[in-house]
Amino acid sequence: MPIEKLTAQQVTRILRPGRYSDGGGLYLQVSKTLVKSWVFRFKINDMEHYMGLGPLRLVGLRKARGKAREARTMLTKGTNPLQARRKQNAQGQLTRGTNPLQARQKQNVQGQIPLCGNKTFDECVTEYIENHKVGWKNPRHASQWKNSLTRYASPCFGEVDVREIDTALVLQALKPIWTTKTETASRLRERIERVLSFAAILGYRAGANPARWQKHLQELLPSPSQLKEVRHHPAVPYQEIAGFFSQFDMEKRRGAPVLAFTILTVARTSEVLMARWAEIDFEARIWTIPSERMKSARQHRVPLAEAALDILRRQAGLHPVWIFPGRKKDSAFNASILRDTLRHMNRADVTAHGFRSSFRVWAAERTTYPKEIAELALAHRVGSKVEAAYQRSDLFEQRRNLLRDWARWCTGCVDPHP
Repeated sequence: MPIEKLTAQQVTRILRPGRYSDGGGLYLQVSKTLVKSWVFRFKINDMEHYMGLGPLRLVGLRKARGKAREARTMLTKGTNPLQARRKQNAQGQLTRGTNPLQARQKQNVQGQIPLCGNKTFDECVTEYIENHKVGWKNPRHASQWKNSLTRYASPCFGEVDVREIDTALVLQALKPIWTTKTETASRLRERIERVLSFAAILGYRAGANPARWQKHLQELLPSPSQLKEVRHHPAVPYQEIAGFFSQFDMEKRRGAPVLAFTILTVARTSEVLMARWAEIDFEARIWTIPSERMKSARQHRVPLAEAALDILRRQAGLHPVWIFPGRKKDSAFNASILRDTLRHMNRADVTAHGFRSSFRVWAAERTTYPKEIAELALAHRVGSKVEAAYQRSDLFEQRRNLLRDWARWCTGCVDPHP
């Protein structure tokens, strides 16, 4: 591999963002704002790593080559140069004759964030997840965070000291999937940003967050909204609901009552699948979904129309806990039961969640109920936080009337073409 390909004159004259190889793993890195720095690229166990060697204003070409040479020597001896530098920095803080407490106090006086040690990005990820997983509503969030960051960010800068992670490294993780897996990439960027913010607060790094979107990455990457068309859940047009609903009379599959109850209550599928008998008040004709099972984390009362109550009466006695018991002992139905039911009814082109959209369009076009009533029936937040603070009522009786009319529409008691 040819080395020392750059000249001092070239280094000075390069004015286009990018990464320029000097050979031997050494690169001149030029940011979007034309800030120049040195990076050493190397591989260990087929995993690519980048180690910052300093900005051009402090580290000239000759010095950068010397640092790259030292790193290559370490690699030939089986030593990870990044780990060696972290260890050296940690020892240097104690051997330079400087009182760390006094140094930190001095930095605080100057209004700077004190750096309190060395942490790799992967170490910060582990610490961040450990600190937050208790507060996450869905226990899967921890594994989703870990999996996405391990798969896409760790190969690029997992072993890099968080204080050395810059925009170029963040882009290295995002660019390969930004246009092909836009939603995943967008979540990945946000997670990287939050981990780096976490590291900065703890004093492991300083300076602006290289993963921030506003006035930074938005200038380097196309907006996710421009790349991915918003796709709504496919739905049955509300004009066809009665015809669709009539098929349930002939439908013998176990998922039929689950789907019918989902349509009549306009609840989310997860709320229906996990419904318990203890949540049903037959006398008051109310289904109360506890806050821990609601997307909004607030208790939601669902008024039950007569058609929905009929389904519950037919389900009575099948299981002491679950309204819609699954095939496995003491378990509820899996979400796949709804997909299978729709496919069996020759409507694989729609989703169970899409019936919420059917309801919303019907309420807007065929009723005179205020839109807030329909939104509350869907368990959506209505208005600003200030408005919510004053609007204490859930307008239950109006929602009861709305869902009664919806049930009559679904069961064909109302002519869809008057």
